[in-house]
Amino acid sequence: MASTAQTYRPGSDNDDYVEVLATLSDGSVHRRFDPFLDIAWEEPDFAVRADDERWILPAADPFGAHPWYQALPVHRRIEIGMWRQANIAKVGLQFENILIRGLMQYVFSLPNGSPEFRYCTHEAIEECNHTMMFQEVVNRVGMDVPGMRGWVRVVGPLVPFLATAFPEWFYTRVLAGEEPIDHGQKNVLRAGNDIHPMLERVMSIHVAEEARHISFAHEYLRQAVPRMGRLRKFVLSLLFAPTMRIICDLIAVPTRRFHTDCDIPRYVVREVFWKSENARDGLRAGFADVRMLATDLGLLNPASRVLWTICRIDGDASRYRSEPARTTRSRTR
Repeated sequence: MASTAQTYRPGSDNDDYVEVLATLSDGSVHRRFDPFLDIAWEEPDFAVRADDERWILPAADPFGAHPWYQALPVHRRIEIGMWRQANIAKVGLQFENILIRGLMQYVFSLPNGSPEFRYCTHEAIEECNHTMMFQEVVNRVGMDVPGMRGWVRVVGPLVPFLATAFPEWFYTRVLAGEEPIDHGQKNVLRAGNDIHPMLERVMSIHVAEEARHISFAHEYLRQAVPRMGRLRKFVLSLLFAPTMRIICDLIAVPTRRFHTDCDIPRYVVREVFWKSENARDGLRAGFADVRMLATDLGLLNPASRVLWTICRIDGDASRYRSEPARTTRSRTR
């Protein structure tokens, strides 16, 4: 029988890379969560009540830190907090729905013997669980939140085709969605505030499993990008920062429904996303890990550095994955 090694995709003949994928797959088998077995939805403490102050947004949330929000009466802060947390969950499940379709498109084209096949399928299963977990949060909060902008539903089905046409860009887009969500949830969990236990449990599960998903995207790009042709790599370097910023805005910045449903002044939304200096620092901090990755992959050149600055996500790179935020005011080097 002919060896399948020659049919492997980028990096799959690298023993270290194959071992990393095997480790990630093993984690998906032995350290996985089921949204309806591992979350005590019916526990009395998980009940959603309109007077529960644990729904007040913590200062670790960019909106929760704004003086306008902090000056509101308790019942208004609870109402806005519930709407925002439900919408974040809705955005998360919409993004992961697109990601699942892209993963399935990607594995559909893989050759026999590909080490990526098993791990990507594990990841798709976990993302399906996350969509159910997030939708359950939305349903229990009981607010008809929209999630992302309506046009994403039109464009979204086209995104998965990038997984085969330009997989390096597809996994860049994956990181553009996963890194800011992961960064924000870790900040909330690290802050140790008294947040609603249902939300805390969902965040903890999501952060634990997303660590594998982000690790795979990093490892894939570390293997694939150095093998790209010079022109294709240059194109990716130009796409990298704008992709990060655009997808971050789609995920983080709420739609017009937020300030109409919750009666929030437009200037507050503009300051939080991303007009104030503190907001811009927070935006830059969310991309410290991908700045490290872009540096390691050789995707920083004179033209791409300009784009990082224009997108306002330049700054110091992380020294290691998931490093707590440092000052980000210096420029990407």
